[in-house]
Amino acid sequence: MRNMITVFKRELSGYFATPLAYVFLVIFLILTGVFTFYLGGFFEREQADLQPFFAFHPWLYLFLIPALSMRLWAEERKSGTIELLLTLPLTMGQAVTGKFLAAWAFTAIALVLTFPIWLTVNYLGNPDNGVIITAYIGSLLMAGGYLAIGAFVSALTRNQVIAFVVTVMITLGFVLAGFPAVQDIFATWAPQAVIDTISSMSFLTHFQGLSRGVIDLRDLIFFASLIGCFLAANALTVDLKKAD
Repeated sequence: MRNMITVFKRELSGYFATPLAYVFLVIFLILTGVFTFYLGGFFEREQADLQPFFAFHPWLYLFLIPALSMRLWAEERKSGTIELLLTLPLTMGQAVTGKFLAAWAFTAIALVLTFPIWLTVNYLGNPDNGVIITAYIGSLLMAGGYLAIGAFVSALTRNQVIAFVVTVMITLGFVLAGFPAVQDIFATWAPQAVIDTISSMSFLTHFQGLSRGVIDLRDLIFFASLIGCFLAANALTVDLKKAD
């Protein structure tokens, strides 16, 4: 645990040592405001909830999270610091988990900084704050899924741009998996069980319930399993490519 915390602190402080952290935070906060108040019609709806705020999170994360995760391992491999990291007295699992948790904690900071929107809706009405808290938790879990995928892709290449593009493509597939247009592609030849499985992999499907305050164990298991599987793949990839 101590080794993992050391990696965690190293990575988290590294974000704020460069302009990346501040650029990410500013862009995230500006876009959430634009999407909530303009595209989401927050005031026009005249409802005391944050549905317009959370509805756009899957699409915001689609581009912002890959920009955050692309550097996790690609930069280490390109600069050669991965050799130094792996010579430290820690396991591969500790290194992978520590870096992931640092990126996840940074994402949590970005979410916490959106609290003025929460204060606004409480000032204007009487929202169900339990629903809002659940939606925040769901958003953070979904962000963890994006980050786990991005970390795995980042471990596959030295090029951060490639890591960004590939992560966007993969996560876009997870977002669109529940759309009829995607399911129609498989409907002509795949059995219904395959179509249902693909649909169940959609981020939107599992996040929508949480964004409405509904805690479904299946949604929690989905995000936890997704994060666990991609972190395991991440560790395996780093171990196989550490000699490259």
